[in-house]
Amino acid sequence: MSLDPASDLSQLLQGVAQFNEQEYYACHDTLEALWIEATEPHKKFYQGILQVAVGCYHLGNGNRRGALILLGEGINKLQRYEPDYLGIDVEQLIGESAELLNGLQALTFPEDCPENVKVSAQEDLPLPQITFVSPQN
Repeated sequence: MSLDPASDLSQLLQGVAQFNEQEYYACHDTLEALWIEATEPHKKFYQGILQVAVGCYHLGNGNRRGALILLGEGINKLQRYEPDYLGIDVEQLIGESAELLNGLQALTFPEDCPENVKVSAQEDLPLPQITFVSPQN
């Protein structure tokens, strides 16, 4: 992490809010700044969230292949941080991301299927959200 933990937390919270508002491009920019400055073990954690966000961004732009690749890579990176890390419910994020990935993989279309039908089917898939774990008493 950088030399200013308060700033890092603020950026993380901003990135999470952007992710949950489906502002994936902005989320990427926010979390990339953290990722660049981070050291392990935080670095791979931020990268995993970034990859899930970029996968969702690709999905929104009709790039199914890019979405499949980045979602898979993000899920794989995040698995070592389960069940939670930095207050984020990683288990839930992975579960919801995997549900999206599996849904995308299950969609099959005939070769002559119009693009708007493909996009519409993909839009019906639930998008992951980032939640925080409740503090334990």
